[in-house]
Amino acid sequence: MIVFQSKPNPNAKWIDARFYLMDVEEGKRRYDEEHIAGAIYWDVERHLSNMTSDLGRHPLPSKEAFTTLYRESGLELDDEIVIYDDAISGGASRAYWSLRYGGFQNVVIARESFEQLKELGYETTNESMVVTPSHISPSFDESILAMTEDVERVVAKEERATLIDARAHNRYLGVREPIDPVKGRIPSALSFDWERLIDHETGQFSLEQEEEFLKLVSKEEPIIVYCGSGVSAAPLFAMLTHYGFTNVRLYAGSFSCWIRGDRPIATGEWSERE
Repeated sequence: MIVFQSKPNPNAKWIDARFYLMDVEEGKRRYDEEHIAGAIYWDVERHLSNMTSDLGRHPLPSKEAFTTLYRESGLELDDEIVIYDDAISGGASRAYWSLRYGGFQNVVIARESFEQLKELGYETTNESMVVTPSHISPSFDESILAMTEDVERVVAKEERATLIDARAHNRYLGVREPIDPVKGRIPSALSFDWERLIDHETGQFSLEQEEEFLKLVSKEEPIIVYCGSGVSAAPLFAMLTHYGFTNVRLYAGSFSCWIRGDRPIATGEWSERE
């Protein structure tokens, strides 16, 4: 399945998913100023999270809320959909996972950032898209979602899976934690900072770093990816899916949900004893 695509189909349905954790209103402001013509806007917090839930910092919406979002966005299950962001937030990958969860199969993430899409000649506008709602009945795919109890079984060695922590390595080690009240990681998790996948000069996903990432995992082993709140782990989910991994789950609650209970925490470099 192609997930990351260069120069995607301009005639597809487009979703702008720009999101900035340090200023959660900035993505919508940028969309209002300029976006790919025909694109609708999905916000990580307003559309792709249930911020009233206590299951982490960006808990998933209910299936009912997702269904409403799909319908209000005018989407059908067989639509060709392209998602973009600024390649630095994970917003497009969170939107990608949210569509795959609803049963959409024909979805790609533009490798190019918004600015690069403009340079390639894609038409832009500041006019909001007028959408005709659909009556879609999603086909939710529970096989790509990991719940806290699933991760607890992996940590207890009752279930076999490779856990991958997508946060910055110093957060994984427990050296620094700028957001959550507890330092450290989920025991037995491996570390791969998702930002290593980004070439910050071009704003594109880096093929060289993708190869480094793929060395951590095996297609024979189930994989669960997590981060702080379920957003920046989504690029790892997307990248693994792009390369043909079929048994990958996103722990949507992630570390911010894991620590809201009496659960084990690890610090320091990974050890087999975990």
